[in-house]
Amino acid sequence: MANPQLVVMAAGIGSRYGGLKQIDPVGPGGEIIIDYSIYDALRAGFDKAIFIIRKDIEEVFREKVGRTIEKHIDTAYVFQELTKLPGGFVPPAERKKPWGTGHALLCAAEAVSAPCAVINADDFYGARSFRSLANHLQSAGDAGGVYDYSMVGFVLGNTLTDHGHVARGVCNVSPKGTLMNVVERTRIERDGRGARFSEDDGTTWTAIDPASVVSMNMWGFTPSILSELKNRFPKFLQANLEKPKAEFFIPTVVNELLAETKAVVKVLPTDEKWLGVTYQEDRPAVQDAIRQKVRDGVYPEKLWNK
Repeated sequence: MANPQLVVMAAGIGSRYGGLKQIDPVGPGGEIIIDYSIYDALRAGFDKAIFIIRKDIEEVFREKVGRTIEKHIDTAYVFQELTKLPGGFVPPAERKKPWGTGHALLCAAEAVSAPCAVINADDFYGARSFRSLANHLQSAGDAGGVYDYSMVGFVLGNTLTDHGHVARGVCNVSPKGTLMNVVERTRIERDGRGARFSEDDGTTWTAIDPASVVSMNMWGFTPSILSELKNRFPKFLQANLEKPKAEFFIPTVVNELLAETKAVVKVLPTDEKWLGVTYQEDRPAVQDAIRQKVRDGVYPEKLWNK
């Protein structure tokens, strides 16, 4: 069984953050969040990192990653571009951004050759999350026409910021610990000791249990996901090409596969506290949390010195 590979989605513009948050230092040795993800992934048994980036950030991204990560793990770069579409499709002039996380993973298809994890570049997931996902991927195998997928399930209350709203995939989990579906909530925020979400940009709010299981885009897939994305993306484009903000999301495809009984997704629970830089104001808290983990011996002070 091949060791699992790690796909890192790093093409996001970071509009709410206001810059290339993927390469902002958060560690005491100048480490970025991606450094910690790769470090944890290596210790968990991943042996290849595939970065999905944009052409316009390639030079600065590779210069930052090349000094450290490329020395420790087999590394590949692929590009998510607005114009990278199946034959016959041309993006409309008003379209400014690529086509979402499903499109991103599809852009990485040429570099993926084994079961893979898919993560966001700007989210800190924690060592236990990577170990749990690696353990599942090392034995994952499609059988009987059913795909063997997995997802790390975080506790909603552990994934909220104090500085605004976040988007989370709220998960319905079966008694057997498998995913039933994911409901995308694009505006969730703290509400005292609880949480709430809005579907109309903040006019109307609904309470949500902070103990809810949510997806942080930490998925485990066999290579079959790539053929499913390839088959479904043209259908998405036929229906949404002229919608300037429509996105081809991984959870949407997963929901479709679950409804068609073509996949089983094992939910791997974690008690890790999410750290991320959705907003500039999040960065000091992330830096403090990383320093505490260094003091606790979870990470060395200079991550790549060993």
